[in-house]
Amino acid sequence: MQTTTLSFANLHNHGELFANIFRARKQSFIVQKRWNLPQTDDMEFDQYDTPMSRWVAIHDTGRVLAGVRLTPTTARCGMYTYMIRDAQEDLLGGSIPQNLLDAPAPVESTTWEASRLFVDHTIPQRERRQVHMNLVLEMTNSARELGATKLVCLVASTWPRWLKPCGLDARAMGPVIWIDDGHFQCVEINLATKLH
Repeated sequence: MQTTTLSFANLHNHGELFANIFRARKQSFIVQKRWNLPQTDDMEFDQYDTPMSRWVAIHDTGRVLAGVRLTPTTARCGMYTYMIRDAQEDLLGGSIPQNLLDAPAPVESTTWEASRLFVDHTIPQRERRQVHMNLVLEMTNSARELGATKLVCLVASTWPRWLKPCGLDARAMGPVIWIDDGHFQCVEINLATKLH
């Protein structure tokens, strides 16, 4: 099992891995969860997949086992910034409720958003914990290398069950909300503390 963080600057060094992340996202979000998201050429993508973002992949012999996208909260591309803030500003057509945060969405150079987090649903349960741990470790290490001291993310409301065992200092940033097929919540992860 390997961990790789991709950017537009280094994706040429990793063969099909970049495209495979988007293929795995389609499988996870469109096929498995049945979310209505943009897709083409068997890949899921959205307006936040820009050169400002980074993509963390946990992979093995070309197969992407898990992934997450990191985007600075200072990002701006046309009318869009980052997913959580744009939802709060009602730029996403109501697909994510505006009341997802208790306070205004942060716009700080040291705060990054983690979005499109997924783990391949076909991974056996006995291996999922290790894949999750590798994903969280690579996500936090990459974010720190990018200068982040905090991550904000919209995740399943069961987040204490899988974030806390990873040794992360995380707290809720808003209420539990219903989106499409489940309960979700915005969470802030403090990267100033070290993983245990």
